[in-house]
Amino acid sequence: MALVEMVMPKMGESVMEGTILQWLKAVGEEIEEDEPVLEVATDKVDTEVPATHAGVLKEILAQEGDVVQVGQPIAIISTDGDAPAATPTAQPETAPATVAAIEQTITEAQTVTTSSNGSNGVQKLNTPAAGRFYSPLVLNIAKTEGISMQELEYVPGTGMDSRVTKKDILAYVAQRQSGNVATQAAPAPVVAETPAPQKTTAAPAAKVSTPAPVSYSGAHDIVEMDRMRKMIAQRMVESKRISPHVTTFVEADVTNIVMWRNKVKKEFQQRHGEKITFTPIFIEAIAKTLRDFPMVNSSVEGDNIIVKKDINIGMATALPSGNLIVPVIKNADQMNLLGLAKKVNDLANRARANKLTPDELSGGTYTMSNIGGFGNEMGTPILMQPQVGILAIGAIKKKPVVIETPQGDVIGIRHMMFMSHSYDHRIVDGALGGGFVRRVADYLEAFNMDTDI
Repeated sequence: MALVEMVMPKMGESVMEGTILQWLKAVGEEIEEDEPVLEVATDKVDTEVPATHAGVLKEILAQEGDVVQVGQPIAIISTDGDAPAATPTAQPETAPATVAAIEQTITEAQTVTTSSNGSNGVQKLNTPAAGRFYSPLVLNIAKTEGISMQELEYVPGTGMDSRVTKKDILAYVAQRQSGNVATQAAPAPVVAETPAPQKTTAAPAAKVSTPAPVSYSGAHDIVEMDRMRKMIAQRMVESKRISPHVTTFVEADVTNIVMWRNKVKKEFQQRHGEKITFTPIFIEAIAKTLRDFPMVNSSVEGDNIIVKKDINIGMATALPSGNLIVPVIKNADQMNLLGLAKKVNDLANRARANKLTPDELSGGTYTMSNIGGFGNEMGTPILMQPQVGILAIGAIKKKPVVIETPQGDVIGIRHMMFMSHSYDHRIVDGALGGGFVRRVADYLEAFNMDTDI
């Protein structure tokens, strides 16, 4: 029989690991190619992973709750079923070697874990690794062991981009319980000459991080955050810590857009079988403006500014659960209004049905949040890291407005809308951030009433 390794797939350009939520197949079950075998959670989305080959699931190498790096084996599939190999071919000879290599990898990982728990202790980082990503499994272990986020930032990581893996956090917990971490945390030259009382003062710091139990009366409801809400909370805190946020507001006259949509929406639905919303019009204006202001379509890496050539606009979408997800329209500047309308409807519908792929949630270079759908006129949105700009679209309201005409100023009823542009003040100054949102308003106000779609 031929044995094939099934590995953790790459689910988006920035996704480097996944947490196994549930195995949908048991060892010994037959599976078809492309049939879902397990559910995996990443920092962007929960998704099903299909089988790479048809056959029988021979062995599961990663258990539920494990965090697995992209490319690592998670299962072994027998492509010829359970029947023993009758003839000695090349495949049966190489299959045991593949299994042996997997077993050796597991043994080496266990050996490394054991050695890290030895008497040498774990060397804490000299400076905190602020803004580092932590998988849900690592965060759960830290919470269980009473390790605060401040303490977690000092834990050394061996994963991609110095991320803390399951092995790292378990080794740290073991050494923390034995007291070796506190000894290793202080710089060696100072500890050697420092009196014993200084070591005593370091011990209570670890205990203070554990919050005292709180008792609630029957007048309170305790609702545990789901996994996605925990991720959102972590991302928002990280974003505010990483980027100095500044928000600029502009009010735009979108009367032409409202009148145009009222004129075409019935015909559009009859012709295309779906609704035309304001969102594709906003995205089209943002995409044009990003071409005019390329520095807003960028990110920060250390002391470097990475200006993106592709214009990939994320659109924040509310889910039935109350959580938020941000599907991305890739190369939005290359689509016409009809293409944008269909793409917006497709992504929004599949987002609410939890049918998005990880790739559709990654690669965004700028984000739009339509808070007007909730009746809000303006807000101060938080950046989607590592982006440096996000635009919140407020509700459209009828207001009396002074209108300039060749015959003089008059007061008329117009459809007005606030836009709130939050940007990273590390690289986007007021002139650039304010000029950007003003240009978006200019494009919206100049919308052609004769636009065909």
